[in-house]
Amino acid sequence: MEEEKTLTAEKTKKPTLWDGALKMVKGENTNQLIEQFTAEMTLVAEGLCEDQTKLRREVDGLMTQEDKRIQKLESTINLLETSLEEERKNHDRDVTELRNRVSTLEKQAKSNAKDKKKSGGIIKGITLIVSIAAAAWILVTVINKFF
Repeated sequence: MEEEKTLTAEKTKKPTLWDGALKMVKGENTNQLIEQFTAEMTLVAEGLCEDQTKLRREVDGLMTQEDKRIQKLESTINLLETSLEEERKNHDRDVTELRNRVSTLEKQAKSNAKDKKKSGGIIKGITLIVSIAAAAWILVTVINKFF
């Protein structure tokens, strides 16, 4: 028995890892551990809250900047659409004007062609009359010379 008392005494003198774990489970330092855990978790929670607040501010700032960029892009797009529409109108007006000019020139060309046909016919007629008159004059001149 004496040996058992010595072994038990030795065991109580040297706390082992197992003994420390058993003390924690049994709750000998539980209040102190709870306070320490609570303090550390409070510190972590406060840090996370501050980080989240900073991130929210950054996100809000980025959203504001992005909204401004979107507004600038939308106004630029509207300006470009307006300019494009004006250019389309100008182009359509120019095309219509050119079509009218081409139509007028075609009418003039047709009219000139008709006039050339008429004047060609008149010139042929005049040439024929002048030819007949010249032939008659030559004939009369020849006849007057011989008689």
